[in-house]
Amino acid sequence: MKIVKIKNGWRFKIAGEPSLRLETRPPVTHVASVPWKHPFVKPRLSIEKGDLVKTGSLLFYDKNRPELKFLSPGGGTIDDIIYGSRRIIEAIVIKLDSTEARESFSSFTQSDIESISRDALIAHFMSGGLWPLIRQLPFREIARPESSPAAIWVTLGSADPFQPSPQIYLKDRADFFELGLKALSRLADRVNICWFDDGSSISVPPYPGITHRVTGKYPASDPGVVLYHTKKSPSENHDWYMDGQDAALLGQFLKTGLYPVEKIVTVSDGIPDHGCHVKTRLGVRLKDLLNHPLPYDHSRWVVGGFFFGYTAGPDQYLAAGHASLAIIEEAHSSELFGFVRPGFKKLSRSRTVLSALGTLPLPVNADMHGEKRPCVNCGYCADVCPVTIMPQYVFKSLYVDEMEEALACGLLDCVECGLCTFVCPSKIELADALIDARHRYHKEMNQVAESV
Repeated sequence: MKIVKIKNGWRFKIAGEPSLRLETRPPVTHVASVPWKHPFVKPRLSIEKGDLVKTGSLLFYDKNRPELKFLSPGGGTIDDIIYGSRRIIEAIVIKLDSTEARESFSSFTQSDIESISRDALIAHFMSGGLWPLIRQLPFREIARPESSPAAIWVTLGSADPFQPSPQIYLKDRADFFELGLKALSRLADRVNICWFDDGSSISVPPYPGITHRVTGKYPASDPGVVLYHTKKSPSENHDWYMDGQDAALLGQFLKTGLYPVEKIVTVSDGIPDHGCHVKTRLGVRLKDLLNHPLPYDHSRWVVGGFFFGYTAGPDQYLAAGHASLAIIEEAHSSELFGFVRPGFKKLSRSRTVLSALGTLPLPVNADMHGEKRPCVNCGYCADVCPVTIMPQYVFKSLYVDEMEEALACGLLDCVECGLCTFVCPSKIELADALIDARHRYHKEMNQVAESV
């Protein structure tokens, strides 16, 4: 087992961390697929409003890569197709029926997987809608099967304490996880199982075959961070990765021949006793994850993580690839003389507030605690960057439209963790600027490849 220590980052202390308590919720009536959250995918619908679908029926596919298929997370009737600005498909809502019929696929045993060809296994995952669970670095797009990665990284645990614990999602599912790893070993020469060790007394390896033990601050567990600190050749820059819970879904799909819809999600509203793990299903409506009134009059719902997730409303749905919901206070009110207050309960990395001296978790809200201002070259963003690039120089290069200079400064090494935005005293949206530039560069590279 290799030990990887990540020095940069930030170990944040936010109140309401989810406990290891696993709860269930009443059966839901609606689920949805969320096409707009699939990176670099242009969906083309295969259904219309009012159509009957089964769990595992085709909903849409990618216009640019028609082999990428996205299946229904439930059986019933297409209740609504929600469009956003510029006709972006935000959600395909399914009203579940009592029977929830399911599409069936071929099932496999361990011996079957050992004998199947790589191309046949990829085709099976494609037709079964599980291929989008596998992502490819550095752009974090859905993996391209024509490429041959040096390794596939499977992550167990997260440096973000608000993400699901492998102790929960691997319980009674070790056989599925083992089968998923077996299948991944047919897709690449090496499968790296990366476990984040938070150093607590209850932290034990959730799986005996761990290859990398990672320690450090958020986002130390990110596969892009681990790869940055361990790679030995440029060929590894395009490695594939996936979450441990998704690897178990691969194994479940192979063993049962049914499209899996089970999901473990963490839910937190800032109240210590409320945070927990919830056993639910793919595409669940966010408000169906709660079982108690909210403690705030005005709240913001954050899906996926405080620093790299997205905001949504209670009537929106959980997107694929995300497994956490945090609800924080909106807090529109201004703070009188906030710049001279000691900040006993203000979450900040800066030592200009007294909360930096404490160890207790602190409440957070959606207030900016300041206003936007020009960059002051403080270097905070570089101090927390886990891949030791200098985000302020990348941002300035992008500001003057110097893409080549931004690439030289490490644009493609960015792991999209969001810390640079949070610690910036000038309130500059550094992460959004870098992510947008990465997406533009990815689009340009694809256009060049298609024209050749």
